[in-house]
Amino acid sequence: MLPEEQELVRLETEQTALEDRVSSAELELETLKVELAQFQYRYYQGPGRLYAELDDWDARIAMVEAGMHPDDVDAQFRAQAAEEQAKRSAEEAGMIEKKPPPPPEITPETKQAFRQAARLMHPDRATTDAERERRNVMMAKVNRAYEDGDLQAIEKLIVEFGQDPEAIQGDDLGARMIKAIRRIAQLRSRAEEIDKKLSETRSHELYELMVTVQQAEALGSDPIGDLVQEILRQISERKIK
Repeated sequence: MLPEEQELVRLETEQTALEDRVSSAELELETLKVELAQFQYRYYQGPGRLYAELDDWDARIAMVEAGMHPDDVDAQFRAQAAEEQAKRSAEEAGMIEKKPPPPPEITPETKQAFRQAARLMHPDRATTDAERERRNVMMAKVNRAYEDGDLQAIEKLIVEFGQDPEAIQGDDLGARMIKAIRRIAQLRSRAEEIDKKLSETRSHELYELMVTVQQAEALGSDPIGDLVQEILRQISERKIK
């Protein structure tokens, strides 16, 4: 076997290993997202909605106190803060509809990057059906990034397009080696992205709460049920007040 053939075998073996690693990491990340979403729904259906009710009672009390003392600046401030907190809690618990986020700002730099991407990736520049499809997919991603006002995403897509192994024509030894090298670079980059997202997700307070609850439940405790009872007690106190 020629040295270049041996190198190709090594590259393709590394590529296969990276593909398996990325596939497993993708599954781990998506599974974690689902588990978090399920826990979040469960939490907001129980303690979350009760916390919203508790905050609502606190806001009512603060408003009454502010009305009794119209010249007390601190009382007015506390009433406003309590009302805002009650609204946030209700939104998080899904009891009222959140306001849609404002439309993103499309900066001149974003427009310039979009024009660069369009010139580079436009499907009309394709010479084969496969190339046209590849360009259609990339331009769809660019369009979404532009609508989100995401300059970094557009710039990243431009780089990815230039390094896409599918852009390499031919099936000879040299072409296969270049494709493998580019694919390995893509996979390494994706693996780093997934590792970063997993780390960020696991450092989120919702994940920490989920793990704490799961550990307690594994030992036979009912932390969410206990929390519900405690919040109900506090709501009763607020109603009396």
